[in-house]
Amino acid sequence: MKLAEDINLLPKKEFLSIFGNIFEKSEWIADEAFNLKPFKDSNDLIVKMMNIYDKSPDKKIINIFNLHPKLAIEKKLTSFSSKEQADAKLNSCTKEELMEFEKLNLDYQEKFGFPFIIAVKGKTKIEVLKNFKERIKNNYIIEFEEAKLQVKKIASIRLEEILK
Repeated sequence: MKLAEDINLLPKKEFLSIFGNIFEKSEWIADEAFNLKPFKDSNDLIVKMMNIYDKSPDKKIINIFNLHPKLAIEKKLTSFSSKEQADAKLNSCTKEELMEFEKLNLDYQEKFGFPFIIAVKGKTKIEVLKNFKERIKNNYIIEFEEAKLQVKKIASIRLEEILK
């Protein structure tokens, strides 16, 4: 689905079914983007969705963070998250790795008030664990900004996959 004309012709329900999970379970961003039609091209759609996210108040951003699954241990995943975690082999952890993910997820959530978020595409579970162990040392402000950036990376990857 490359052409802006194709995107612009989508009825709202179909648009939301395609773009509603770009930002994890946050269909309201796609809903707001739908109201900004027509799109000049697919890049225009991407820019508009990113702007909606960027201009959201921190409370809404944290709500988006909290809709993201806990890595390796969450069982209910969107199709995007399921594929992304499987590609990084987070669905095939050893018992020891799973225990490590469980502890890190718990400690991270307790420290920051939202789950650890990372764009796992192209990363191995070892790289994800290493990143997890480093980022849990951050202070809240640094980690909030990093999580916000990671959400944008995830959304960009998902949009790229849909629009290619």
